Amino acid sequence: MVDVIDYVPGDTVLHRLNPVTKLAIAVALVAATFLAGTYAMLAGLLALTFALAAYAGVAGRLARLLRVLVPLACVMLVLQLAFVRSGEPVWWFVTSEGLVTGSKVCLRLLGVALPLVLMLMVTKLGDLANACVDVLHVPYRYAFTFTTALRFVPVFSQEMGAIIEAQTARGVRYDTRNPFRRLRLMLPLCVPLLVSSVGRTDDCALAAEQRGFYLRGRESSYKRYPLVARDWAALAACCAVVALGVLL
Repeated sequence: MVDVIDYVPGDTVLHRLNPVTKLAIAVALVAATFLAGTYAMLAGLLALTFALAAYAGVAGRLARLLRVLVPLACVMLVLQLAFVRSGEPVWWFVTSEGLVTGSKVCLRLLGVALPLVLMLMVTKLGDLANACVDVLHVPYRYAFTFTTALRFVPVFSQEMGAIIEAQTARGVRYDTRNPFRRLRLMLPLCVPLLVSSVGRTDDCALAAEQRGFYLRGRESSYKRYPLVARDWAALAACCAVVALGVLL
């Protein structure tokens, strides 16, 4: 599932936008999702996200993320139904206010997670870090830390898979459907994963220091990321989306 954040090459306008502009699109969709108060606006923002994903050719990969988000959204819905007691009774412990609040929380959860993943699918992490340094004047160490953390997600997932395979070869069964038993089996695996991650992080820090990481700045990049007409048009559309979120 972690491969959904991998970059997907393409030649669409969304791919050719400045990485900062694509980040602004994701932030605008997230902000509008938090500000929106109607079902129509929340559903419209989700539809817009999937429309952009379909245009960029990554709708299928984005939909795969729903297998994780939908169960989590259902849990949030149950919690809202259980704890929101205001409104008219609908059925058993379910109230009208709890149903409205819970359903909007589910839509907001999807609306917050999907745009950020979409942005990562159409943006190279190196370009994202360099553009943040060049355009937003973010210190390089912060941009590097953010993008490196994203790069380590699939690496740690592969290491966890290798550890699970090794334990399975020793007779440990992880295919149980009991979530508490599965959690009890997974907790001991955190120790070898932590040891390997600390060692890998130390190696990366040493390699970065050998290559003059602390001397890197905005002027040291050979590539520039200017904002062109299509970027300004996209930024204007972002402002319109946020304004609609406030109004609706």
